Amino acid sequence: MVTNRRYRMLADFEKVSRFLDDNYDPETLNSYLLRPFFEYAHTHPFFDQESSPRFGLWEDGEELVGVACYEMVPGECFLSVREDYGHLLPEMLEYSERELSAISDGKRTLCVWITDKEEEKSQLLLENGYEKVYTEPVTIFPYEKDFVEADLPTGYSLISLEDENDLEKINECLWKGFDHGPDPDDDNEGRLFMQSGPNFRKDLTTIIKAPDGKYACYAGMWLNEQNGYAYLEPLATVPEHRGKGLATMALTEAMKKTKELGAKYCFGGVVDFYNSIGFEPVCVREKWQKVLD
Repeated sequence: MVTNRRYRMLADFEKVSRFLDDNYDPETLNSYLLRPFFEYAHTHPFFDQESSPRFGLWEDGEELVGVACYEMVPGECFLSVREDYGHLLPEMLEYSERELSAISDGKRTLCVWITDKEEEKSQLLLENGYEKVYTEPVTIFPYEKDFVEADLPTGYSLISLEDENDLEKINECLWKGFDHGPDPDDDNEGRLFMQSGPNFRKDLTTIIKAPDGKYACYAGMWLNEQNGYAYLEPLATVPEHRGKGLATMALTEAMKKTKELGAKYCFGGVVDFYNSIGFEPVCVREKWQKVLD
């Protein structure tokens, strides 16, 4: 008999992570709820830990067969279910509307993320009054392709976090690299927390140092050994160092390492940069929204 209960972050994190690995489908991508995606969110300073008990878990005996969760904050959700338990999806959607929705502009809304390969989910959302409001491609770099080769500009150097791990420099690089402004906050502890995930790899995290010793570019890389893929998160270049190919070089270095470790491809992002260095779209992420009341 299938039962439903709430998520306990410390007790259930690994169980959910294994479920996401065991049910990985390279065709549908399971709404793009990948294990590295789930883990990276849990270690991000923006992740709403206090609301995470609102995640829903469905179990058949001791076996986990379905998960309803958000990435960072309530108001959005992902529905991941084992293939032979698709009949749970209506119940999972109803649960998500009740537990994972949020107030936006004075109205309670829920956004559900799926991919264009998941016909059962899209039909369910249509039948329940959801509207598709946004799409973006999911891209990968297949490792049978040639990597883009380039030389570092004079004065720059390429290192990994095993070589040097300066939290203040990381914070400044990511703050400026994601265009938050010229004056970074002092959340160095948040950057340390981002390195606390069980699958975080210092050796795969690649940094390019500027001539002044500060970090000009940061490329985080995750390896999923069970399913043979790499996952990029995050990638950022400080504005004053852009246009020099640093992101390409940092990302390429990280991808080469994961290829040597058995990965067959790497997930990338949606901006034109990824297409320009050989990433290819494999499906489309879709965000469906409904105003609940």
